[in-house]
Amino acid sequence: MSVSGLLLAVAAGIVGGVMNALAGGGTFATLPALIALGLPANIANATSNVALLPGAGTSAWAYRDELGPVAGLSVRLLGAITFAFGLVGSMLLVLTPTRTFDLLIPWLLLFAFAVMVFGKRAADWLHARVTIGRPTLLVTQAFLGIYGGYFGGGVGLITTAVYGLLANIRPRELFAIRTLMLAMANLAAAFVFIGFAMVWWWACLPMLAGSILGGWLGALLGKRLSPAMVRAWTLLVTGAITIVFFVRAYGG
Repeated sequence: MSVSGLLLAVAAGIVGGVMNALAGGGTFATLPALIALGLPANIANATSNVALLPGAGTSAWAYRDELGPVAGLSVRLLGAITFAFGLVGSMLLVLTPTRTFDLLIPWLLLFAFAVMVFGKRAADWLHARVTIGRPTLLVTQAFLGIYGGYFGGGVGLITTAVYGLLANIRPRELFAIRTLMLAMANLAAAFVFIGFAMVWWWACLPMLAGSILGGWLGALLGKRLSPAMVRAWTLLVTGAITIVFFVRAYGG
């Protein structure tokens, strides 16, 4: 790898680690960087997942004192569901052809972006009208695990929106549990991706080092920054990257 490529991988890892610690969406930084380095999209996604895992673990450890049940459901139960279905999602990626994944990526990114934009409004609207029970949250957690294992892009954002929707919990209160669930999905996927040799280590290792630093920095910033600043930054990055991937996949 050239010096510029090395610096790009490290920088993307730092930014991705910070984003995951603050609001999720670290893949929005790491995935395009890896594709720019020449990795096929599905390989880039698998490599990104493993590179961001230590950063997610660092952030989860930093937030450990804030962990608690969600709607009466224990952290261990939610973590076990996320890990188990993360394995399912990562196996689906192994079976997805590269070109198919190229065409899917923009829509997955757009979905994550839409959840970030409209999630709070949807939660407020729903809670004014209905009450959702624990079984719904358990089923939803399984789908979050599949999504996190398959793609992972924006899964932190989606988790924040879903927990707000189903458990009426505000974003700042979700930093700890959301970061831990992200780490569990990444861990499950890492077993599969490494086992199927989908991780390109020459790009993964420098990005991994950056993500550890970024996860630690993001956790520190998350305890100081206002929710409005975190939201604005995340929307800016996710929106821009989503447009780039649509142009890449469908721009001819």
